[in-house]
Amino acid sequence: MNWPLVLCLTWLIAANLIGMLPTRDKHWRAAYVMIAIGVPLLGWLTWAAGPVIGLVFLAAAASILRWPVFFLWRWIKQRVG
Repeated sequence: MNWPLVLCLTWLIAANLIGMLPTRDKHWRAAYVMIAIGVPLLGWLTWAAGPVIGLVFLAAAASILRWPVFFLWRWIKQRVG
């Protein structure tokens, strides 16, 4: 099996498990750490397995980390228009 794929699947499982834990800051610190780990993994996976698998992982990661994506989208909309 492909090492980047194994690590990305492990990242997805870890992100889901971290999301189940109760925190006071509504998981923002954990989300920042998971984003910092996930972006290089996404690049490595896309390079090793191809863009289709990379896009599938990106969609899965965005569904797990939906609130940072939502706030980023809102921030971009405020800046543009």
